[in-house]
Amino acid sequence: MRILSLHSLASALLACVFTNTVLAAPTNGPVVLDKMARDILARATPAAPHFVIYSDKFVSGQTGPPPVSQVQVSCHMIAFKDFTASISALSFLLTEGPFDKAEEWTWLTAAERQSVKSQYAAAGIKIIVSVFGATDAPTSTGADPIGTANTMAAWVKQFDLDGIDVDYEDFNAINAGDGKAEAWLISFTRQLRAQLPQDTFILTHAPVAPWFTPGRFGGGAYLTVHQQVGSLIDWYNVQFYNQGTSEYTTCAGLLTTSSSTWPQSSLFQIAASGVPLSKLVIGKPATQGDASNGFMSTSDLASCVQQAKSKGWNGGVMVWEFPDAAASWIQQVRSQAFPE
Repeated sequence: MRILSLHSLASALLACVFTNTVLAAPTNGPVVLDKMARDILARATPAAPHFVIYSDKFVSGQTGPPPVSQVQVSCHMIAFKDFTASISALSFLLTEGPFDKAEEWTWLTAAERQSVKSQYAAAGIKIIVSVFGATDAPTSTGADPIGTANTMAAWVKQFDLDGIDVDYEDFNAINAGDGKAEAWLISFTRQLRAQLPQDTFILTHAPVAPWFTPGRFGGGAYLTVHQQVGSLIDWYNVQFYNQGTSEYTTCAGLLTTSSSTWPQSSLFQIAASGVPLSKLVIGKPATQGDASNGFMSTSDLASCVQQAKSKGWNGGVMVWEFPDAAASWIQQVRSQAFPE
């Protein structure tokens, strides 16, 4: 069965992230970090939960990421202060080069990019690039995974970004069931990590939920990918929408018992297949118009999130897309499980 594409043009990725690190007070005066140390800390991967906003809609007068004020969400940081640690991923870096928001980032001068980075950093927001999406099918078109990873990692470094989101949507390759898609993704991910070290650069993937269904795909889809390179991936922005009118639209279907169409692909069923709950971010559309199906109201989704939290999950929530969803959407959805 063909899986419908989730992100026709998935793009900017914004995540408000709780950091659970408690900072120890220095015993011998303040600690002074050199520039390299500060850069590493600035790029260090945030801990779960992650709150993510994708954006690709054209906004008049806006080049690159949205204004910080429109995406900033206050998160409580244990133990000293309120803290916002978000992630903005610019779309799209394709095998052909940058398009959409990623291309807009290149239109800015180095000074302008630095100014944006400074504003985002002051708000605790990191900027990464989203790659591929529905318009790019790298396995089917014969792209070399090693060369593609090297080129994209170099682009991340050239434009001083904090990491990369792999929005792989080569459905024909996955559905072929011959393992070539999985092998491509595994090689690509390994090479990305070789170029973009863990805890220095962020690396996320955005698979559709059915790709975690056991036994459905000949190559194993994302269960195989996770088994081979899951330790290299910081988290998964799982797309629980566009997979059928009744798929993942109730708390039960989303969290514990998916339908017979895509069995064992709900949140806790994916975890039962070996994916850590902390790496599973629930993805939903902001409005009914933002996806073919899979929409839930913010109040219903907030209830599901609270239920998941009570069962030990803390991955976070992703939404497609800005500006239909912004900081207020995240605040409403997290209000019961992760109140400010």
